[in-house]
Amino acid sequence: MRIFDPHIHMTSRTTDDYEAMYAAGVRALVEPSFWLGQPRTSPESFFDYFDSLLGWEPFRAAQYGIAHHCTVALNPKEANDPRCLPVLDELPRFLVKDNVVAVGEIGYDSMAPAEDAALATQLQLAADHGLPALVHTPHRDKLAGMRRTIDVVRESALDPERVVLDHLNETTVKEAADSGCWLGFSIYPDTKMDEDRMVTVLKTYGTEKMLVNSAADWGKSDPLKTRRTADAMLAAGFTEDDVDQVLWRNPVAFYGSSGRLQLDTPAPGDLHEGNSILRGGE
Repeated sequence: MRIFDPHIHMTSRTTDDYEAMYAAGVRALVEPSFWLGQPRTSPESFFDYFDSLLGWEPFRAAQYGIAHHCTVALNPKEANDPRCLPVLDELPRFLVKDNVVAVGEIGYDSMAPAEDAALATQLQLAADHGLPALVHTPHRDKLAGMRRTIDVVRESALDPERVVLDHLNETTVKEAADSGCWLGFSIYPDTKMDEDRMVTVLKTYGTEKMLVNSAADWGKSDPLKTRRTADAMLAAGFTEDDVDQVLWRNPVAFYGSSGRLQLDTPAPGDLHEGNSILRGGE
């Protein structure tokens, strides 16, 4: 079984997670930029973070046979902080990097006016750079936030076919499907969606344009939820081809529209003096 996790925050995970993910079948992932659990105090902290997503994390993932790509953006939560707004002006120099396969996470947190502006600006940046967009639907007032998101997408220059609406659930999936966007579901231990609910959604709405992710981060989450969903699909009567479509071919198709996916990873080299992670060369 091959698995592509289209939304996981490996910056907050350990090398043990990489090892377990590989053993479970994960061979590729996309790490969206997000907030770090506390407010950033300057734009420069974003730039260091983006650089780590472009350099260190792909290097770390490759040691475990996993292809790592990322998305970059001013995330919705920090779009409300005036200290962070200069990030929008600097995004173009990161959006041209080979490993960046989308603009994201963008969208809404508290649905404030500053978030309207940041979302519209970054959808335009995605269109300008020929990239898809990963859109975070809010955890509060989810249906209202998703409807507002769809309105902004429709007003933008970016085709809905190049947008994934993420963190969906049963209350939002129908309207999201009607929008023409791709549908993203985060599978969590206690919140958001679980694998059994996901199977029910797939039975109702089919496997086309569906993305299933773990969204694992520094909170209570599980980087193996993609595999657990695959196993639940098989147990519920879905075929191996259905699983491959949802857990591999769909994310490859969505992020492949960037023209930048590189799914072959180099073989890990020798360890440096027994260290579990290789050190960079000169």
